[in-house]
Amino acid sequence: MAEVIMSSIQILSPQLANQIAAGEVVERPSSVVKELVENSLDAGASRIDIEIERGGTKLIRIHDNGSGIAKEYLTLALERHATSKIATLEDLAAIMSMGFRGEALTSISSVSRLILTSRVKTQTEAWQAYAEGREMNITLKPAAHPIGTTVEVIDLFYNMPARRKFLRTEKTEFSHINEVIRRIALARFDVAINFHHNGKLVRQYRAINSEEQYERRLAAICGNTFIKNVLKLCWQHGDLAIKGWITNPYLGKAAEIQYCYVNDRMIRDRLINHAIRQAYADHMQEEQQAAYVLYLKIDPRQVDVNVHPAKQEIRFHQARLVHDFIYQGVNMVLSQQNQKQFNQVEISSKHKKNPVLGLQNRLSAGKNFFASDDSKQHLVIEEQKAQVIIELSTSSQITPSETASFYCYDNGKLVKKIDNKKTADLYQQFMQNELCKQEKIPLFPERNPIQTEKIAVKSVVIEKNDKNYQFGKILTICSKNFALIESSFGIGLLSLAQAERYLKLSQLIPTDKGLKSQPLLRPIKVTLTAKEIKTFYQVKVLLSTLGFDINIYHNKAIISGVSYPLRSQNLAELFPQLLKSLADNTSCQIKELVIWLADHLVNEKQVWTVAQGVQLLADLEQAYPELVKEPPKTLLQLIDLESVITALTYE
Repeated sequence: MAEVIMSSIQILSPQLANQIAAGEVVERPSSVVKELVENSLDAGASRIDIEIERGGTKLIRIHDNGSGIAKEYLTLALERHATSKIATLEDLAAIMSMGFRGEALTSISSVSRLILTSRVKTQTEAWQAYAEGREMNITLKPAAHPIGTTVEVIDLFYNMPARRKFLRTEKTEFSHINEVIRRIALARFDVAINFHHNGKLVRQYRAINSEEQYERRLAAICGNTFIKNVLKLCWQHGDLAIKGWITNPYLGKAAEIQYCYVNDRMIRDRLINHAIRQAYADHMQEEQQAAYVLYLKIDPRQVDVNVHPAKQEIRFHQARLVHDFIYQGVNMVLSQQNQKQFNQVEISSKHKKNPVLGLQNRLSAGKNFFASDDSKQHLVIEEQKAQVIIELSTSSQITPSETASFYCYDNGKLVKKIDNKKTADLYQQFMQNELCKQEKIPLFPERNPIQTEKIAVKSVVIEKNDKNYQFGKILTICSKNFALIESSFGIGLLSLAQAERYLKLSQLIPTDKGLKSQPLLRPIKVTLTAKEIKTFYQVKVLLSTLGFDINIYHNKAIISGVSYPLRSQNLAELFPQLLKSLADNTSCQIKELVIWLADHLVNEKQVWTVAQGVQLLADLEQAYPELVKEPPKTLLQLIDLESVITALTYE
């Protein structure tokens, strides 16, 4: 019997362990800036000066006027897992500081030449610690320095050529650092931040201590366009509070700004993004997107910030509560603005014959030179819950071939504008509508025979009363895999298993070039029978179209890559089942194969949580919007509340 030789197990050297940790914390120069500036904020700094050279690859210097680090702790500060932020498990469960892992300084020093200089109030002189990546030897000496701390990071990744090679251009790395500083400046208005690049001052944010002046910094960071279009949000319930600014969707396209903070920590969270997107759904045009700067305050015991090495992601203990709270806050502000818009329309209607067109069209198209009270008439009909207004102009300067503009409104807001050059044909088609015939609306309005000017359709307004299609809000989970939802359809029960199946279907449908194959971390070997091998070669092209990267060697299939939806599946079990199914139908079409895969990728016994359900419906709404308009009965069943109400009503 062959002798089995096992490699010896050993403890990694501190240098190697630190460089591995640095791979998680230090992705690029902007990661270093983020970690060091957060340390300055934790030290209570009111002023932070940031200097970089060559996009941060040559030098990163962070100076602050915080509390500083005492001499006896300077060396310890560069040790791994050394931190002053937490001491017990209870501290970890309620973190309010920006940093707490105790890995930043030691990880940075392992991939650069790091100089740490600091002084506290009780010391008459400052002390400086110097650490270099390869040996990690720390040298301590006195220095001249005011109260506070300066950290210098020189030659980032100098001892890791492979990592340094993957850095981008100086301009790109600078833009990443600039974005980090922008986000931090929005989190702490009370801190002055000065940013220098290659010796030149490029950003200067002065400290602001009154909320009345917050918009000054907001304009400096997000631009005047964002400021002009924002609505203030302030919403609180129990231990939850959210405030900030969201864009007014009724004033056109907004800047692409989406900043969110939880307890002043800048984060990216899919649950928060979905709540905001859902609140905006009934108020935005299709080409618009939500823009916002929001600050969420929550009990630190109700949020886990220890889920990402760079502390950029979090997890809420009560995800459903947070989601609904944010949704209600944003939706309240948008609904109030919608009511203001509607009130403006009503006020204008007292003075104008065509209030909707007169107000909304002026915002987007300027003055209408053809809109005089005696030169236009309007026809209004109701059809399929949509109000259609046709504006007729009698000016001789317009011909029937002029462009017609379609303005779609929902509760007084502009939803969509479409231009159509076939005005005459469109008008003829509209006037021949059966409803027009029933109402006996003439092809052209009656006119004075003396008038000979040409009549042309100048614009059409379609006011849509239906709401945008959304699955709605999940109230709770029933019987492990059904979601009780509240939507525009009413109260209903939605099958999360079927929703997942439809999502997989949309992900498995190949493009013209087929699905992209993603390599597996380790190829999977599956032993096949002669019949299965024969079947494989008969359907190999079909499988390649769906992203399968498979080769046969000595009666074994080597699966090297699959498409994204299949990466998390048990391929060693799924692939033989697939070949067995195809053996009876080698002429199978793509559509049939996609349906088979989608059916087998769904776990009917999965127990769902509200957070998982919210994310699934958000993904499905984006990937399969047609399904939301007319959900099949196997996906969604409405609950008849009328019979229940009748049974509970006593005469």
